[in-house]
Amino acid sequence: RPGTALDREARARGNSAYFPDRVVPMLPDGLSGDLCSLHEGVDRPCLGVRIVLDKAGHKREHAFFRAMMRSAGSLTYEDAQAMADGTYDGPHDALAEPVVAPLYAAYRALVTARERRQPLDLDLPERRVVLNEAGEVESIRLRERFDAHRLIEECMVLANVCAAETLEGKRTDLVYRVHEPPLEERIESLRETVRSIGLSFAKGQRIAPSVLNRALREAAKTEFSETVSIAVLRAQTQAYYSPENLGHFGLNLARYAHFTSPIRRYADLIVHRALISALNLGANPGKDGLSAEEAARLDDTAKHISQAERKAMLAERDSTDRYLAAYMEKRIGAEFEGLVSGVARFGLFVKLDETGADGLVPVSSLGDDYYHHDPETGTLKGDRGGRVFRLGQRVTVRLEEAVPLTGGLRFTLLDGGATGERTARRSGRDGGGRGKGHARARRAKSRR
Repeated sequence: RPGTALDREARARGNSAYFPDRVVPMLPDGLSGDLCSLHEGVDRPCLGVRIVLDKAGHKREHAFFRAMMRSAGSLTYEDAQAMADGTYDGPHDALAEPVVAPLYAAYRALVTARERRQPLDLDLPERRVVLNEAGEVESIRLRERFDAHRLIEECMVLANVCAAETLEGKRTDLVYRVHEPPLEERIESLRETVRSIGLSFAKGQRIAPSVLNRALREAAKTEFSETVSIAVLRAQTQAYYSPENLGHFGLNLARYAHFTSPIRRYADLIVHRALISALNLGANPGKDGLSAEEAARLDDTAKHISQAERKAMLAERDSTDRYLAAYMEKRIGAEFEGLVSGVARFGLFVKLDETGADGLVPVSSLGDDYYHHDPETGTLKGDRGGRVFRLGQRVTVRLEEAVPLTGGLRFTLLDGGATGERTARRSGRDGGGRGKGHARARRAKSRR
């Protein structure tokens, strides 16, 4: 309930955080892992929504209600997908026809609606750190993506839209999930990147997700698919929570509010309380749900939980980087394929294909030249040789250093095209001291 010690701590945390070795929950494990979590064959009280679709994926109607639910089977994504594919061989095969088949039929209708809506279609690979019993990294694996994952995502998106529509219709305070359109300077940078590799990106058109999807589709036919995907991702603004509705650019939705995860996100908990108030779903009508005090400070709450989300994301990324560095420490001197995932005045960030680990190629190791950084095009260009490094460029690197304490990795460039190969051989394994000295001399001359 609002104002309790449990509520204050949940608000302070803002959300659960997920690390390779543990989860730091927003709510105590007795709630998040048990009483508020689904277990097979166990009754659980819930706030549900019934949604009616037509075969084209248009939402005909929806209604929220209190209910008691019982999970008929704790299925993994792999289990559900195998049922849909007709390859499942397990204890829950009786659920295939009456439950899973109709659910996938609804999903196909939602896919039709999604294609019509044209949300941003960025589906970058995600890697998972697998630990052994000793807490050491056993392997780095790509997360498999099934239609079962997309099915759940589409259902959650639709439920979140229904929550926002209902609360707007009832003129009830809530927090929206907001994703504003890219800033003009970021779009200009993206346009330069796309045009520099020979693809079209016209000026003057209104930037919508469909425009970016068109660029992604064109790039998918070329060797620059990853270059454009990274550039499109970097052009996006950060999503956040707000009591003011500014729409969701990425999903191409006019209104959107997080509803589906109240045990791991405080924003969803607020939306649940708002629905209870708006629809009189509490045990004490007029008293349960979103309190007046809560509603009055929604702006502060939205800012706080947005900051808490960013803090958790940084902590999760930092934790993963440290595990990756510990894993890579045993492979110093090995060569890897990767792509340039970031360009800065001090060097290149390279993401490895094999593990997804990110590391730095210092600009001082790029050879005997002075490099100019252009943040607009995301490039480093050699002053004399004209050599250019850009986002998404394929490279071969050698691992020189791995520091588990900080998660830092340092590489030497071995091959980044014909000129890259020549320069890397000249710079050598020691990091190319001549290049560093030359750069210092150039800067000193410039100051004089």
